[in-house]
Amino acid sequence: MPYLVRLADRALRDMEAIYEFIHAESSETAFAWFNDLALEIHSLERFPERGAVTQESKKLRQLLFGKKPSTYRIIYALDKRKRLVSVLHIRHSARAPLSAKEKRQL
Repeated sequence: MPYLVRLADRALRDMEAIYEFIHAESSETAFAWFNDLALEIHSLERFPERGAVTQESKKLRQLLFGKKPSTYRIIYALDKRKRLVSVLHIRHSARAPLSAKEKRQL
């Protein structure tokens, strides 16, 4: 039975920002890359445990998407009891790890 994948408001804002940043509206290649990102996120319904535990918290997992220099971290929480994947944040992998304040905001 698949898990439900839910995107938090922050993750939705992250998706919108990425879409605008890569100019997906005006580039077929960027649009295809963005769609692949969305498919990767939704593939967590079938394989939610494949992401590694993050360095910031043992309660969070991350899935890396893309090739350098365009690798993004899909940060999510997994609730096995509820069969729920909560995608919390999507950030470029070159950025510093989550700060304590950012972790609290998730």
